[in-house]
Amino acid sequence: DAIPSADQIRITTSLKSQRGSVWTKNKSIFEYWEVEVTFRVTGRGRIGADGLAIWFTEEQGLEGPVFGAADKWNGVGIFFDSFDNDGKKNNPGVIVVGNNGKLLYDHQNDGSTQALASCQRDFRNKPYPVRVKITYYQKTLTVLINNGFTPDKEDYEFCAKVEDMVLPSQGYFGISAATGGLADDHDVLSFLTFQLTEPGKEVPIPDAEIPQKDKEKYQEEFEHFQQELDKKKEEFQKDHPDVQGQPADDLFETVSDRELRQIFEGQNRIHLEIKQLNRQLDMILDEQRRYVSTVTDEIAKRGAGFPGQQGQLSQQEIETVVKTQEEVIRQVNEIRNSMADTLRLISGAQHPGSAAGVYETTQHFNDIKEHLHVVKRDIEHLVQRNMPSSEKSKCPDLPPFPSCLSTVHFFIFVAVQTVLFIGYIMYRSQQEAAAKKFF
Repeated sequence: DAIPSADQIRITTSLKSQRGSVWTKNKSIFEYWEVEVTFRVTGRGRIGADGLAIWFTEEQGLEGPVFGAADKWNGVGIFFDSFDNDGKKNNPGVIVVGNNGKLLYDHQNDGSTQALASCQRDFRNKPYPVRVKITYYQKTLTVLINNGFTPDKEDYEFCAKVEDMVLPSQGYFGISAATGGLADDHDVLSFLTFQLTEPGKEVPIPDAEIPQKDKEKYQEEFEHFQQELDKKKEEFQKDHPDVQGQPADDLFETVSDRELRQIFEGQNRIHLEIKQLNRQLDMILDEQRRYVSTVTDEIAKRGAGFPGQQGQLSQQEIETVVKTQEEVIRQVNEIRNSMADTLRLISGAQHPGSAAGVYETTQHFNDIKEHLHVVKRDIEHLVQRNMPSSEKSKCPDLPPFPSCLSTVHFFIFVAVQTVLFIGYIMYRSQQEAAAKKFF
């Protein structure tokens, strides 16, 4: 059922019970290799079926039940399974399954009992083509994937790795796909194969490109198959006029509905991150208030018990404490401004009904600002309370801190707390920047 053309191959169309595959004509003699595959899996349904597979096997695969290819293969298959057969809600996913030519694929359990490695990735209906890089070098198979959220061709992330894996020294590369009761279009845009050589070995001369005659032949075949497909669709609509508007259509969604749903999912993740940041700021402010309260109580006790020992804490140290608190206030104000910009963006894109949630988050930042002003006023009041009436330009000398809380320990705690707070904010900013790539 595959439809080839000059720029892509449609392995299966979005019709039920389709099977298609493409295989290399000649065996690969590469000891170590790497393949880069670019494909699209698109469909109207919220769920798709069955999936797509990338193969390296000792013999060319025939048509069969394993994603359109034959079972009991000798080699490895990397399966992009889009249908949840076992009901564990772990699909779409990527599964690496090896076989020595004797095992039957466990389709009912989505290959979980035979998987050498796997990862859960959604590769359906992405804005850009999905890219996969599969590397086999020194008996280690590595799978990297670009989920299709960015046009950057090198933006890969780790998916799976299998060590001590022995594959046939020679074999065929292939790609296959299948549909079942549900259906997706499985399109392959490119399949590039590279030989990996160890340092010091000569690099082989690359083969020539596909001849122009073959390209024209493939284009003619594509147009022929496309015409037949259009005829089949028209015949199906004529023979089944009652299918239109049935409840089964509820399984499908329009392109605009899908994009709107993905936008709201991304905004919900941003909103959850902002709430978590609010909780962290509240914890920091509570800790700061407890520390200031402890310092104030200790100074009051020492000042009442030893009035003659004032003068052991210099004015410079008091000013350092005040400047540290002002720096904390300045940094939190910068964070508040950044979060306010994010909230404005979200409120402009979301449904008007979500205005209450935005107001609530903004109110949290106003409360944080008010708490920080209270901390600042407490410290200023602490400085002015111990100042003599005859001398208003200088701060009075304060008694020494008790042994349980020295000046050095206090400054170290404030510095560490500030560094951790700035690091946490930078990390959250990077997470939000990565999430914005979605748009």
